[in-house]
Amino acid sequence: MNDIRRTILWVIFGFSMVMLWDQWQIYNGHKPTFGFGQPAQPAATAPAGASSVPVSSVPSAVPAVTGTQPVGAPPATAAAPSTVGEKITVTTDLVRLTFNTEGGSLVRTEFLKQIADDKTSTFVLLDDRPAYKYVAESGLIGGDFPNHKTVMAFSGERELKPGANELVLRFESPEKGGVKLVKTYTIKRGAYDANVRHDVVNTGTAPVAPKLYLQLVRDGNKLPGESSFYSTFTGPAVYTEAKKFTKVDFSDIEKGKAEVDKHSTNGYVAMVQHYFASAWILPDGIGRDLFVRKVDTNLYAVGMIAPLDPVAPGATKAVEAKFFAGPQVETMLEQITPGLDLVKDYGWLTILSKPLYWLLDQLHKVLGNWGWAIMALVLIIKIAFYWLQAKGYESMAKMKAINPKVMAMRERYKDKPQEMQQEMMRIYREEKVNPMGGCLPIMVQIPVFIALYWVLLSSVEMRGAPWVGWIKDLAAPDPFFILPLVMTFTTLLQTALNPTPPDPMQAKLMWFMPLAFSVMFFFFPSGLVLYWITNNVLSIAQQWIINTRMGVPPEFNLPKFR
Repeated sequence: MNDIRRTILWVIFGFSMVMLWDQWQIYNGHKPTFGFGQPAQPAATAPAGASSVPVSSVPSAVPAVTGTQPVGAPPATAAAPSTVGEKITVTTDLVRLTFNTEGGSLVRTEFLKQIADDKTSTFVLLDDRPAYKYVAESGLIGGDFPNHKTVMAFSGERELKPGANELVLRFESPEKGGVKLVKTYTIKRGAYDANVRHDVVNTGTAPVAPKLYLQLVRDGNKLPGESSFYSTFTGPAVYTEAKKFTKVDFSDIEKGKAEVDKHSTNGYVAMVQHYFASAWILPDGIGRDLFVRKVDTNLYAVGMIAPLDPVAPGATKAVEAKFFAGPQVETMLEQITPGLDLVKDYGWLTILSKPLYWLLDQLHKVLGNWGWAIMALVLIIKIAFYWLQAKGYESMAKMKAINPKVMAMRERYKDKPQEMQQEMMRIYREEKVNPMGGCLPIMVQIPVFIALYWVLLSSVEMRGAPWVGWIKDLAAPDPFFILPLVMTFTTLLQTALNPTPPDPMQAKLMWFMPLAFSVMFFFFPSGLVLYWITNNVLSIAQQWIINTRMGVPPEFNLPKFR
């Protein structure tokens, strides 16, 4: 049974080494050996059977499309930056936004309270430049109507004035196909979301029934500075009440394998990346077709199309929408629309991660520092699991107490493996020791600590958040590698407190597991390393106390490499 516990540890060790090698290959510019967490690079051309979508102007007759594109798809966005319209820049207390009068599209978002990864400027999410394209577009289809390629007239303020609570921008298209489109953005103080009203004005002599589309378009390039040692999702996502939150890999769009809810009367479409997201949101009750599609080489779109009721001549139809682009602050996302907080991706452990984040947020409100809040949260979790973990340490202490007897027995029966196993089971029965007793409590706690790992990895609040001294950013690796070295030391110390495996070879090899595991932590965010150090120190203290209480003097079992 003791071999079972070591087998579990070796499986964890082996899997960690495979992932480490895979990420090291990517880090050095090679293709991944196994491809853990890394989406396939898109091919240069569309797969066979994909719909052909023109890249220039709106076609006079919109073709039907198949796969993940609804009938009457929006005109495609060119990969190159637009040079047609005028760039309009507006500033609020939180964001600096750049619009293009070509379509009234949002082509750049700069967050004034979020620092860039290089620490020298503010963070930019949406942008339209040769090496990076990520824009938000909307317009009308169903005829030769104004869309995101139509040049519009701008009016409104360019800066949120002191004392003002909102900024209003207006983009008005010329008459096209008997229809005029007016986009009105209302951006409030202290907000990353904007209300976007689309007024469809029938200037003709016959009723019209266009369709409104809202889409996010971005390239499939890897983000600058993206870590090769832990993977986070970048790409489109769709949320509906029916299917909940669905992420779509760029590679699945490329291969025509993307599966999302095609029709809904609620939800949103989004583009997600580590710490940040953007989303188009329509009010509940408005029917919409949802789509993801490839629009150009290495350029992808996610969006929705809302059919409008017929608009009589001289009448106006208004459709309210909401656009969000900002950091994934969970409490803020929950207030914008139901389900938007899911863009902060915790994976399959969301049910555990969300309450852990809530508790971490409450601790931060009390302590005023995210580093101390992390340590306090680990302490609370250790207290909550104290009695369960104590059972595991008690079992390990008993194993340590009988270890000399087991070692002597193995020496006597080293040439008789079957008798050795029988004698070992007899010793366990007589001493009332359960070899699995130290393993089961650990297995129960693993999901909680994995959930906490994802909370710390996903929380944008850690970006630029200092702890003490040299740790100026809990989302960045320790610049002097002090925390990883401390983590390595505490991991080795904890290993030394455990019973020595009876097999001499395993006893030696078991020391390589914490060393290999620690290598990855030199590239991990400081907040994650701090969490692991705190857990190690508390575990060592608890193990020391339990061993002493049981009359098993704590001692360090150092490896003997000879």
